Amino acid sequence: MDLPVISNTAPASGGGCSSSGCGTAPDALSHLPDHIRAKVQDHPCYSEEAHHYFARMHVAVAPACNIQCNYCNRKYDCANESRPGVVSELLHPDQAIKKVLAVAATIPQMTVLGIAGPGDPLANPERTFETFRQLSEKAPDIKLCVSTNGLNLPRYVDEIAKHNIDHVTITINCLDPEVGAKIYPWIYWENKRIRGVEAAAILIAQQQRGLEMLVERGILVKVNSVMIPGVNDEHLKEVSKVVKAKGAFLHNVMPLIAEAEHGTYYGIMAQRSPSTEELQAIQDECAGDMAMMRHCRQCRADAVGLLGEDRGAEFTLDKLDAMEIDYDSAMARRKEVHDAIIDQLEARRALPAAPAAPATALDSSAPLPAPLPEDSRPVLMAVATAGQGLINQHFGHAREFLVYEASPAGVRFISHRKTELYCVGGDTCGDEGQDGVSADSILDRTIAALAGCEVVLCSKIGFEPWGLLEQAGIQPNGEHAMEAIETAVMAVYRELAEAGKLATPAPDQKRA
Repeated sequence: MDLPVISNTAPASGGGCSSSGCGTAPDALSHLPDHIRAKVQDHPCYSEEAHHYFARMHVAVAPACNIQCNYCNRKYDCANESRPGVVSELLHPDQAIKKVLAVAATIPQMTVLGIAGPGDPLANPERTFETFRQLSEKAPDIKLCVSTNGLNLPRYVDEIAKHNIDHVTITINCLDPEVGAKIYPWIYWENKRIRGVEAAAILIAQQQRGLEMLVERGILVKVNSVMIPGVNDEHLKEVSKVVKAKGAFLHNVMPLIAEAEHGTYYGIMAQRSPSTEELQAIQDECAGDMAMMRHCRQCRADAVGLLGEDRGAEFTLDKLDAMEIDYDSAMARRKEVHDAIIDQLEARRALPAAPAAPATALDSSAPLPAPLPEDSRPVLMAVATAGQGLINQHFGHAREFLVYEASPAGVRFISHRKTELYCVGGDTCGDEGQDGVSADSILDRTIAALAGCEVVLCSKIGFEPWGLLEQAGIQPNGEHAMEAIETAVMAVYRELAEAGKLATPAPDQKRA
């Protein structure tokens, strides 16, 4: 296959943030200079808004790791598992570039290429930077990102800057070596395996120095932290303060994944994961210090597609060899798609900044909506969406639901809740289920995953799930199909207010 050069087709866009925000509330990134905010607001991994429109991919070129984490067990052969460190195929740099170009031609919304494993990219510097070097030559419009544990970061900051990698993620779980010793059994440092508090102290010092060096060079830094109940949960508030003070622009507090079947130390030792309420509480407390990322999907190290989906199975090495791609046509289409998305986002972002027209200029007889009572309680609503910031997915077709909080202050994105595919048929949700699991069982788990939500908005929903959701104290709503998520959520919230349902405590969930 003749490998093409992809022209630069992704212009930077200006403007402010939309109501959905740049990864969080619209003013949370207002402290950033315009040129930095422009880089962030169209990045699907950083912007809650952009992830509805743009796709990303990871290439698994970095197998080795220089630290051991109690929550990690890298696997190479589990295609149905979605968590960091998991890949189906390990790639050499040449194979990775071939895959990236095929994805760029097939999925024109793909704008970001990251290296995040399955080990640590900076523990595999030759493979990592060779991949970035080739990609810079052959696809200069694709944004480059790297995720690292930070142990080797200071020695490779100059190399990162050389390859125009302007987004780096560092996983920082603690600042206290005593806490770190409970998370990291060992590190491999200067040709020695070091354990315990000493190992954690070295890792923490390297992470902090690397963060400072990246910020000095104008490279954007996001910090990932894994929330581990009873280990570092309360400590993360201090982590957030310190990394913000040192220049990180975004903090992503993620829940521990610790199922025993994953074979991790925490999983085997029955370390529990945080509840959604615990995670939100810590995120809210940390949000007082810096912008919080809430839409993270804890992607595989070979993820492909929009956040919340994984199309990696379409681009395995054997399938790449069989692909026949007209690259000239594909790249022209890619430019059209990018331009259309940027135009749509810029128009959307311009709306809040536009001066409000007087009522007489629109309709002198149309009354303004009454203000919501300030003591109205907040309400969580789940949304089924296939992207583009719209309510455009059937309840039974959702593999995840986005959760928004509505209050008199407005609408804010809270989190996502993963679910299983309930309906594999047509327009009605039948009882066929999937993979030998009954639809009733899947529906039970889906309703349990929506605990705490009082409304679920979708484009369509079957009779059976409608009734069971109502029994569980969750009101289904299919009246806002193809509407913008935030607009629909606030409309439903206003309906609840007008019905007098917001002055009372939230109803108990009746069915777990």
